Amino acid sequence: MVLPDNFGIAMTMTLLAGLTTAIGAGIAFVVKKDNLKALSIGLGFSAGVMIFLSFTDIIPEAGEMLSVNFPNMHEWLVFLGFITGIVVAILIDYFLPDHIDPDELLNPEEPCLHRHKIKRAGLFTAVAICIHNFPEGMATFLTATQDLTLGLSVAVAIAIHNIPEGIAVALPIYHVTGKKRYAMLYAALSGITEPIGALIGMLLFGLFLPQVMVGMLLSAVAGIMIYLSFDTLLPLAREYGNWHLSMVGIFTGMLFIWVSLILIG
Repeated sequence: MVLPDNFGIAMTMTLLAGLTTAIGAGIAFVVKKDNLKALSIGLGFSAGVMIFLSFTDIIPEAGEMLSVNFPNMHEWLVFLGFITGIVVAILIDYFLPDHIDPDELLNPEEPCLHRHKIKRAGLFTAVAICIHNFPEGMATFLTATQDLTLGLSVAVAIAIHNIPEGIAVALPIYHVTGKKRYAMLYAALSGITEPIGALIGMLLFGLFLPQVMVGMLLSAVAGIMIYLSFDTLLPLAREYGNWHLSMVGIFTGMLFIWVSLILIG
């Protein structure tokens, strides 16, 4: 199997995006709950980047790629790929949801929360995030192999959204074990699955999928990113802060990536 172009850079982007869960773990140890409102803007920013890129760049690029081999039906193939990405994300979310009550994570000292419950929340969250990170790693890697600039934008958006995931993993683990290094380790391991997902995606693509279907995969990536934005990022942004802060982040992310694409293009 021939490695795709930009393999090393694309894999590095995916790895770094995944490891930002460790940054979230670090924030969990030093930042008070009230200051976590800053994450609301960051999460909104990430959602804004993903939504803007999906509809203005990734989907049009998928259409252009597919139009070469399917000039009469490429738009329907893009549509099918987009729906497939959403369905995949929904199925993962349905069978292994990663939604944990923020009060349980941010206030683990509450007397009503027992030690085993906190530990279970931490371990369950770590496993859930590992599964959820597989398609994210595939999305970052695949996009980067096709367009480094676009891949970098996706990697940055994924990295920002991985920070609260690191918090969700690290807090309960830390308060059960009392050891920061264990909490950091679990948080980092939950992000390592992103490059693993990238490798699995590359193997599946190289062994079973024809080259002409790259466009459909890109449109599926857009579907996954849209679902992630509306199902996870925006609700979390509101929980950590308020809707106005989320909106600031959304519009900032859209304008930032718009200007970036203009300058680079």
